[in-house]
Amino acid sequence: MNTEYKASGPRRHLEYPELTMYQMIERIAGQYPKAPAYEFYNKKTSYAAFLQKINRAAGAFTALGVKPNDRITICMPNVPQALDAFYGISRIGAVANMIHPLSAEKEIAYYLNVSESKWILTLDMFYEKVKRALEQTDHPVKILTARIQDELPALLKLPYTLKAGKPFMKYPLKDDILWSEQLKKTAKDIPIALYDTRHTAVILYSGGTTGMPKGICLSDLNFNACALQAKESIQGPLEPGLTMLSCMPIFHGFGLGINIHTILIHGGECILMPSFNIKSYSDMMRKKKPNYLAGVPTIFEALLHAEAIKDLDMSFLQGMFCGGDSLPVELKRKVDAFLREHHATIQIREGYGLTECVTASCLTPRDTYRERSIGLPFPDTVYEIVRPDTDEVLPFGEIGEIVLKTPTMMLGYLNDPEATAKTLRVRSDGDVWLYTGDLGHMDEDGYVYFTQRMTRMIISNGYNIYPERLEGEIDTVPGVLLSCVIGVKDERRGQRVKAYVVCEDGVEGNDELKKKIMDHLEKTVAKYAWPKEIVFRTELPRTLVGKVAYHVLEEENEQKKEETV
Repeated sequence: MNTEYKASGPRRHLEYPELTMYQMIERIAGQYPKAPAYEFYNKKTSYAAFLQKINRAAGAFTALGVKPNDRITICMPNVPQALDAFYGISRIGAVANMIHPLSAEKEIAYYLNVSESKWILTLDMFYEKVKRALEQTDHPVKILTARIQDELPALLKLPYTLKAGKPFMKYPLKDDILWSEQLKKTAKDIPIALYDTRHTAVILYSGGTTGMPKGICLSDLNFNACALQAKESIQGPLEPGLTMLSCMPIFHGFGLGINIHTILIHGGECILMPSFNIKSYSDMMRKKKPNYLAGVPTIFEALLHAEAIKDLDMSFLQGMFCGGDSLPVELKRKVDAFLREHHATIQIREGYGLTECVTASCLTPRDTYRERSIGLPFPDTVYEIVRPDTDEVLPFGEIGEIVLKTPTMMLGYLNDPEATAKTLRVRSDGDVWLYTGDLGHMDEDGYVYFTQRMTRMIISNGYNIYPERLEGEIDTVPGVLLSCVIGVKDERRGQRVKAYVVCEDGVEGNDELKKKIMDHLEKTVAKYAWPKEIVFRTELPRTLVGKVAYHVLEEENEQKKEETV
């Protein structure tokens, strides 16, 4: 245990260097060139080699004519090419538009259109879907296609190519570009972007309660400040030789901000996992013995039952961090007991944040815990609780909207000044505050407590799912009159999606209609948001003003659960 941190606690104010994300990597690579930056299927890449790969990626983009502020979409899981390209984009001052590779065609087209991306980098296994999405874009977009086998060690490269990779070898088609070939092309002069606090460096997406997801514009300062604040709040060592099992995805604020950038700018090593299941995750824990784990509650719930780590000595763990959803008190107790039984000297720690400030902005302390608290604010981060729809600061213990100000606060929503003005507000103190849309309270010692979200939202496996967005798609299916989507408690996922559907007159609610609904959703909505259950009703409960009373359906499901216990 790092006694210096325990004795003094995190500093409340930090200095933030005027460097881009690329320059932060360049600086650490200069200090620790031989240290491993990341590992991918047992193949390690040193910081010196990582920097070379980043510079090659920057050169490849420059050779394509990419200029500062141009948007490039990265539609990738956690693979080396995604990291190389991300920091290569930072070097030349372009904008990395990060999207989920499991997004539906309609969603991919939307992300490309709203960001005005001219290029999209993806893996060959997603090429066909991306190609179809381009038929729906409002401007020309070219695909850059990468292959996983290009980054695999020699022993795995040929077997993968002959088996799992074989169906995708026909891609890219002649009109598009193979990324490995583009990397061989060099630009005469690769620019290094200048640091600018107002420059949008990254666009991440966080769904709105209605319509399509909002693009969240984030700067170099936002990401660097988050990484420096997180390291300070960890209250433990983060340096060369220490590792993070990086399974949280790079297109997610938690994944990119904590699992990747925080580790890399401090010289740690990311053990990249391009996909997740509990067997592969627990196997990696046994084989790699990572020092840090960061994930959503469902990951840690599953770990309790993972056979691979049943008898594992976990004294190698320096930190375990939970975000993406609330950590139930009972689950924390179980995980903490599990850690003690496996000789770990840590507790699981809960963070709170939102993509509008990259990711976490609050974390429970290393050695203490207050039940149901999400912890203390990061350095240079101020939390207040205000009466909803006002600037009135509420007394300690009283529930209201959580608002905060921090250097990690977004620049704004992409092409949406109205939504930006609702979320980023200038208060009477003259400062800009971020209105989270979440309810909570604080105690007299500054500990923050999260109560619930003010808007309807389902969180399944850490992903935000917005019911009104799903309802809008289901209601377009022929034969459907209206629908209501709710979240139902699920031990494995946290919540699962359940859809109630009322049919048009004369239409029967049957398996054939269910299939039509699912076929439509497969084309329009990401897989993680698909309903696990569709129930047909002749009518749905209504409020006094005629709105669908989704709370009645939620209570109905909760009552059924209680009756079966």
